[in-house]
Amino acid sequence: MRADIHPTYYPDAKVTCASCGKTWTTGSTRKELRVDICSNCHPFFTGEASRILDIEGQVDRFYKKLSVRQTYVEQQKAKEELKGSPVRPIEELALSTRAVDALKKAGIENVGQFLEKLGQGNDAVLGIAGFGQASLTAAKKKLRSLGYELPEAAA
Repeated sequence: MRADIHPTYYPDAKVTCASCGKTWTTGSTRKELRVDICSNCHPFFTGEASRILDIEGQVDRFYKKLSVRQTYVEQQKAKEELKGSPVRPIEELALSTRAVDALKKAGIENVGQFLEKLGQGNDAVLGIAGFGQASLTAAKKKLRSLGYELPEAAA
């Protein structure tokens, strides 16, 4: 080793915790050390790690985000399960209010019933009062985009 380049080593350096005031000795290049937190008062070492310190509502915000995400995932899963399902409500076809009301008056409440009527041909669906060609075209387009197979008579 080269002489006069190394710091002085203190084998009995005094360490003081600023939080709880506990002191102990250790080896260091400084004679006195002050630490903010020690093993005597740190929550991990005292067993209070399970108690979460909520600083400025951070924990509450985290749990709120987590619950929103879980709700979103559940909604997406429910949507995916309804995809291609004949019990899907007719409102989800995003037709005009007039067309939806006309279908409901004819007793068609879900996509399965609409597909049955469509299986009888385009004229059967167009025979519903208040349901016109534009609504039929929009309904077919939406059904195809949702993954439904249109009956042969409707094509």
